[in-house]
Amino acid sequence: MAQPVLTFTDRGIYCPAGDFFIDPWRPVDRALITHGHADHARPGHRRYLATRAALPVMRHRLGDITAEGIAYGETRRIGDASVSFHPAGHLPGSAQVRVEVGGEVWVVSGDYKTTPDGLCEPFEPVRCHAFITECTFGLPVFEWAPQQAVADEINAWWATNAAAGRVSVLGAYSLGKAQRVLSLVDSGIAPILTHGAVEATNAVLRDQGYALPETHYVTPDLKAKDYPGALVVAPPSALGSPWMRRFGGASSAFASGWMALRGVRRRRAGDRGFVLSDHADWPGLHDAIKATGAERIFPTHGYTDIFARWLNASGWQAQVVPTEFGGAEDESDALIEPEAAS
Repeated sequence: MAQPVLTFTDRGIYCPAGDFFIDPWRPVDRALITHGHADHARPGHRRYLATRAALPVMRHRLGDITAEGIAYGETRRIGDASVSFHPAGHLPGSAQVRVEVGGEVWVVSGDYKTTPDGLCEPFEPVRCHAFITECTFGLPVFEWAPQQAVADEINAWWATNAAAGRVSVLGAYSLGKAQRVLSLVDSGIAPILTHGAVEATNAVLRDQGYALPETHYVTPDLKAKDYPGALVVAPPSALGSPWMRRFGGASSAFASGWMALRGVRRRRAGDRGFVLSDHADWPGLHDAIKATGAERIFPTHGYTDIFARWLNASGWQAQVVPTEFGGAEDESDALIEPEAAS
């Protein structure tokens, strides 16, 4: 019996024919990385391969790594495997990894979003025989509203606070979500301030040519009164922390797909919750899987058991793959972006 294109090990997803891993969670010799979030791009690997657009953020987060960039769609031969990276639509530079061995094609999705957001490279379906898919939001309750509708909600909340002289603080993960929020808000309402973790990532992405509005870094001596009605974009870990005290009676909110669940909204300390995710919703997961033409589906992190049962009942061959990827949109954000950054 021929060896499978990819196998699942205690270090991560492994390709025997090429002797490499994809998004491994323990140190390996050669790691192919789908994107820069800390649950996928971890330190300690000897060699990294990622898209050219993902590498600057990875270097910013991981430090001095031995890494090579690859263009979207470029085919690279590694051992007896052919690999290529294709847009995942999750955040700038994110990719799905296509692996072909002996005419059989497997695709590792990493994290993905099927609807364009105007900031990152749009998702590109890749035909394959087997598809390893995330299902972070793999329940029917998760169906995202049009992006513009959410942008209008955020801007209305901010404008109302600004008219009352209040600062608005919006919690959004420092890589991906924060920049997406910044690309959606109306910068004409008032100044935009950023936590140090967000601003450092902004600088990396601006240097690559991603369009972001003007922002002001929140330094220790910044006075909120000098920026009346400002919008502050900060990691969720900063909300409810001593860092927030400088903004007085600010109104706070979170932007996350988890805001679709009432219980999560109640547990968060924010006044508002905006449903905005960089992952595929329930319809998006189905659309992506159908577009691959794959017969075998391997759900990873998220509602794996429920999603696999639905897939099997719908005619696919589905098998859950346990991984150490985060179950949230980027739970590890707080671990690598200390609040002391600003």
